[in-house]
Amino acid sequence: MSTNSEIIEAKRPSSDYAIAGAVSGFLTRFICQPLDVIKIRFQLQVEPISHNHSSKYRSFLQATSTIVKEEGVSALWKGHVPAQILSISYGMIQFYCYNECMELLTRMERFNHWQHSAEFVAGASAGTIATIGSFPFDIARTRLVAQPSAHKIYNGFISFYVLILRTESVKSLFRGLSPTLLQVAPHTGLQFVFYNIFRDIYKSLSEEFEITATNSMVAGSLAGIFAKTAVYPFDLARKRMQIQGFEHGRQGFGKFFSCRGLIDCLIRTTKEEGILGLFKGLFPSQLKAASTSALHFTVYEQTLFLLRNIRL
Repeated sequence: MSTNSEIIEAKRPSSDYAIAGAVSGFLTRFICQPLDVIKIRFQLQVEPISHNHSSKYRSFLQATSTIVKEEGVSALWKGHVPAQILSISYGMIQFYCYNECMELLTRMERFNHWQHSAEFVAGASAGTIATIGSFPFDIARTRLVAQPSAHKIYNGFISFYVLILRTESVKSLFRGLSPTLLQVAPHTGLQFVFYNIFRDIYKSLSEEFEITATNSMVAGSLAGIFAKTAVYPFDLARKRMQIQGFEHGRQGFGKFFSCRGLIDCLIRTTKEEGILGLFKGLFPSQLKAASTSALHFTVYEQTLFLLRNIRL
């Protein structure tokens, strides 16, 4: 993502950032959705993820094989429609807000010598706004991924919203928002900061003047890994809070995890599963974060270049 003054000075139309963000969100989601499905299944499993236990999912490859065998290959793209709407809306809002915030912050004298601080503040603000705007789609995605194919509660995207509004409440569409914001704000801020740091290091080592696709891929993947690892426990808590009240849809997946809020979720997870329980699903999450972040930034940058060239 061209997040520095180079693009701001070019005075691009603000719509370019929104379009590039939407395209980036769409392609990234389509390619990385299977990793997200496996990560969510790991996060929602109370039993240990180990070959030494009789858990349903015991490793990354075993989980993938089990899902395909029991539910078919298409199950790896479960919840893809709401996930796509989530990614497109999130990417569009996030990149638009980020660049608007950066433009505002660069006019403030106090940030003139604190570039990375400005990037963190702009990233955290953009992530917060984008999360609130797209959160109901995240709830739908999680519930659709969490339910087994043999005991479907929701038949699709529309069915989810009809049933949740009929049997639960509008509040359920924002369940888990607090841990999400606690995770997203620092995660997005760190992601932008790490991306810019690694991007500039790559440029200096390769002596490249333009932000190439390779530069974006390398910097984006490293930024994704570092940022995701730092805030992962909040991501796990968010997923577990989003399925509260959904016990009937978790038959066959082992013990159901119950909690009353963010702090209670973190404490119960630590007591019942140990400190490592807060990092269940970290490997597929890191794998997803590296690939997602790399694709996200690369597609975004290249779309901006394309839009610029179209106008020339």
